[in-house]
Amino acid sequence: MAFAHDGLSRFPQYIMDHLSAGGEGLADLCRLTDKIVRQPLLSGNTIVPLINGDQAFPLMLAQLEKAERSITLTSYIFNNDAWGSKFRVALTEAQKRGVEIRVIVDGVGARYSFPPITWALRKDGINTASFMQTRLPWRFRYVNLRSHRKILVVDGKIGFTGGMNIRAENVLAEKPSHPIQDLHFLITGPVVGGLQCAFAEDWAFTTGEKLQGEKWFPQLSRDGDGIARGIIDGPDEDFDLLRLVILGALTAAHSSIRIATPYFLPDNELLTALRLAALRGIDVQILIPKKSNLLLVGWAAEPSLEDLLASGCRIFHTPPPFDHSKIMIVDQTWILLGSANWDTRSLALNFEFNLECYDKKLAAKMQEILTQKQAQAQEITVQQLRAKSLPIRLRNNFCRLFSPYL
Repeated sequence: MAFAHDGLSRFPQYIMDHLSAGGEGLADLCRLTDKIVRQPLLSGNTIVPLINGDQAFPLMLAQLEKAERSITLTSYIFNNDAWGSKFRVALTEAQKRGVEIRVIVDGVGARYSFPPITWALRKDGINTASFMQTRLPWRFRYVNLRSHRKILVVDGKIGFTGGMNIRAENVLAEKPSHPIQDLHFLITGPVVGGLQCAFAEDWAFTTGEKLQGEKWFPQLSRDGDGIARGIIDGPDEDFDLLRLVILGALTAAHSSIRIATPYFLPDNELLTALRLAALRGIDVQILIPKKSNLLLVGWAAEPSLEDLLASGCRIFHTPPPFDHSKIMIVDQTWILLGSANWDTRSLALNFEFNLECYDKKLAAKMQEILTQKQAQAQEITVQQLRAKSLPIRLRNNFCRLFSPYL
């Protein structure tokens, strides 16, 4: 749904009061994102953070077991492992109850395990599509134009989104050989319709079928106080929307910016915006993994850190297990969550889905989560970076040249 761009005058008073309470910058940011994204800002939502697969997967499975009418699920990676099998069983049982199901798995992400879960789902009769199937070897992870979205919607009313793929490595209590920390979110309220719209666009593109009607898009009632908006981004008519929103948020910040991302390869415009924010006196804090699961990406990230530190940004290395969380918080009120990383692949080449939220309660919870991560992290200094040997610095700078392709 597109809006006529008339400032904030069309928003109900309670939305305007909420934005005003968050500070002058949030109202400016709302005006900006409204013009960029052209999707409705919706009140009456509840967004609950879920830590790792330990919290997320049991809740997702419980909702699948309760489904009565419809299930839509898209994921970049959906592994054919112990937890992938649990999702497969839950989907199959839902179908036996008469639930309409649509599943999309990215054509490359499906092949992170073999045989792909898509084979098993189709064998079970689940209506499953591969997003832009490729014949390139499955290990060729950098093939372009991937669907990086992670969305589950049950009965059109209960939504899950965030950065978490469906794979056993996310369940840390089971001590997997390659554990991955991550965040996902349980969502109720009108903004769930934005998740469903994103899925419906991908399904129509992949299969030609248009999902319409009450089964997929029921009337959604208020279920909380959070204000949120879906941001659909990809290398099509939605190109560059998310990057512009992030630039706007960096510019609108009045007091603080906190970022957690697994891959930190921002382009020069984003780097400049971060540096200018810090030079304006904004408290800029960035959390990135000490050891990347993609070696070249980790090396390429280092050269940009020195200038950020010199400008006043604070950067922290989080210890293993590898942290795949993706969060941005501005002025203790505005939150960006979803599937996108801080790199060219996410912001220019992948199809992504994120939510922007104006929600002080959610922001306080996310601040708490990031503070806990930061307490275990090691702050990086300019001196540490400059003390690295010349061969290592040359290697890192060489890798940085290829950052748009990593």
